[in-house]
Amino acid sequence: MLVLFETPAGFALFKVLDEGKLSKVEDLWKEFSTTDSARKVVKLKAFSKFENTSEALSAATLLIDSKPSKGLRKFLKAHCDGETLGVADSKLGNAIKEKLQIDCVHNNAVMELMRGVRSQLTELITGLGSQDLAPMSLGLSHSLSRYKLKFSPDKVDTMIVQAIGLLDDLDKELNTYAMRVREWYGWHFPELAKIVQDNILYAKAVKLMGDRVNAAKLDFSEILPEEVEAELKEASMISMGTEVSDLDLENIKDLCSQVLSFSEYRAQLYDYLKSRMNTIAPNLTALVGELVGARLIAHGGSLLNLAKQPGSTVQILGAEKALFRALKTKHATPKYGLIYHASLIGQAAPKHKGKISRSLAAKAALAIRYDALADSQDNTMGLENRAKLEARLRALEGKELGKSAGSAKGKPKIEVYDKDRKKGAGALITPAKVYNPAADSVIGHTENEEKMSIDGQPSQIKEAAEEVPVTEGEKNKKKKKKKKSAETEDNAVGTDGAEPEDTGKKEKKKKKKHADEVESVEVEKSKKKKRKHADADEDEAETTDKKKDKKKKKKKTEE
Repeated sequence: MLVLFETPAGFALFKVLDEGKLSKVEDLWKEFSTTDSARKVVKLKAFSKFENTSEALSAATLLIDSKPSKGLRKFLKAHCDGETLGVADSKLGNAIKEKLQIDCVHNNAVMELMRGVRSQLTELITGLGSQDLAPMSLGLSHSLSRYKLKFSPDKVDTMIVQAIGLLDDLDKELNTYAMRVREWYGWHFPELAKIVQDNILYAKAVKLMGDRVNAAKLDFSEILPEEVEAELKEASMISMGTEVSDLDLENIKDLCSQVLSFSEYRAQLYDYLKSRMNTIAPNLTALVGELVGARLIAHGGSLLNLAKQPGSTVQILGAEKALFRALKTKHATPKYGLIYHASLIGQAAPKHKGKISRSLAAKAALAIRYDALADSQDNTMGLENRAKLEARLRALEGKELGKSAGSAKGKPKIEVYDKDRKKGAGALITPAKVYNPAADSVIGHTENEEKMSIDGQPSQIKEAAEEVPVTEGEKNKKKKKKKKSAETEDNAVGTDGAEPEDTGKKEKKKKKKHADEVESVEVEKSKKKKRKHADADEDEAETTDKKKDKKKKKKKTEE
């Protein structure tokens, strides 16, 4: 049996001298405690040395992928005829068996044998000292690490950081230049600013038109709609603007061309940013969009730095100033930062924005880690999480849930609103109030209507009686009556809970008393009315007497 051992200097084949000792795996380490005992177990049969570092690196990278190199295949063909080969990797053994038809073994005994060989490697291989092996292994490890850490140019997120920064700068410059065009050309044609609201269309119209006199002859159909074009031509005929020289118009046109070129470059840059975001962070883009995702990456510094942040940090990223101000003043902390501009939070109602932003930040943190550390380039995870968030948003708003939310409830019942009814109960809070015109007058009511107020029901006579001012004597009478009624009730309750026999008589007395009170009120009312009429008659008599005296005096003066 042979054992294949890989070293930084080359491949070594060891011959197992005593295969019986492999059956005792637990005691095998004792055989390699000393150099002499190790030489009794294994012996070096052949050694294939690497010619340079590049060959060693290529062989090591192939072994990591469980593939034999070309030099290893030649080496094994030459020295492994009819022998079983012990290997440290089962996948490598399967590859050797398929290509070279050499039986390979991988078990605990072989692994323990490998450990023993590694401990006595410099003694078992002649000419390979520890002072030479250490720098070889260090150099190979550095080369291997450099090879493994190769970065794909498609995964460099520095381009996204620069692109989103340039996009924001372009937006500011475009806005400044467009306002300058409006202000400058507004001296010549001020009405155009209200007719054309869009900055880009305004710049195109100014560049095409030049002097406002040319507007009637030109065709703006490629730039503006028909209604706006007609309004522009009408306004150009009656404009209140000042005259401008041709040199001024040329400079204004140059500024318009600058605005248009900036807008074209901005559109091109946005397409570039969109493609880079779909390549580098497809799941984050599916959740929050290209612009918000790019701003999060730019704020975090890189995609890897952003992947180290928890969901709570991603949620308020961009609102650090408000956060520390809230902590300092002991107020409520902000619920969202840059993530507020995501479309999902924009769809939510104001009272649900905090909940949705928290859920979206948690899913975005997972998507960022998946994009930064996973090898796959698909956005399935982002789309699934977005569907879950949309289902949660519908659940919060009380809408019908879809199949993705795991529920199939129907639409909520819509009941007719009634302000007089309590929620969840059928009883009225207050009775419906209706105006009763018969309550305006008390005269002419019968005794039956007067008796209605005694049973606790609101009556017209009672309302009229309450409106009449009550004198002090009447108040004292009412107090005495109340005391008497209270005493009679106490006497009735005190007789062992038994009711008195003459309850009917007392009720009749109460009714008569109440009727008497109402009659007295009516009498007083009628007396007051008579007094008013008498006073009015006296006033009229006085005025007539005065008029007669005046007439007599006039006649005397005339005579």
